[in-house]
Amino acid sequence: MCGRFTLTNPNAVAKRYGIKIMPELKPRYNISPGQIVPVITNADQKHFSLAKWGLIPHWAKDEKIGYKMINARAETLLSKPAYRDPIRHKRCLIPADGFYEWQKQGKHKIPYRLVLKNNGIFSFAGIYDLWQDNLTFSIITLPANKLVSPIHDRMPAILTPDQEKVWLSDLPAEALTETILKPLPANLMSAYKISTLVNSPEHDNPEIIKQV
Repeated sequence: MCGRFTLTNPNAVAKRYGIKIMPELKPRYNISPGQIVPVITNADQKHFSLAKWGLIPHWAKDEKIGYKMINARAETLLSKPAYRDPIRHKRCLIPADGFYEWQKQGKHKIPYRLVLKNNGIFSFAGIYDLWQDNLTFSIITLPANKLVSPIHDRMPAILTPDQEKVWLSDLPAEALTETILKPLPANLMSAYKISTLVNSPEHDNPEIIKQV
């Protein structure tokens, strides 16, 4: 799964995606479900949109359902009612430069930060929906690669720059789930232990991402 992530250099985001205008952002070290972040939707690829993490289907009566839909398993995108329309018509990119997973060790959970080896900005594959005119999204998850699997059995779907263009294209959902939604190769990533400060969403500062 993916329950927290980072975007520590928002000034580099516009350049990374070739977008000239973007909302004013501050560095984020502990982005948590329910918070607002920039995304790029297939409906507006020239601008960033602000969206709430936790997909709320347009037909939902209670917004609390969003906290149960921060992640969408790739294996059920075409079968679950909340995901069937978004995977076909409402796909998005979620910029990030790291994410967190917790490794179970006995009664304890050890937090790790996972990044690209070049420490660059990357995109999670996401789906979105509009609920009462508010944009909400879910991060798609996959079985973990060899780097992540000793820490957690799932990982977010991370797209290469070429895959980003395909993800936002009109390619049918069935083709995407078969070709694009694959775990990022482990040799492109690295992982390191961090402080348990990350366990609280109230902590959002550079201390969180320091290796311990």
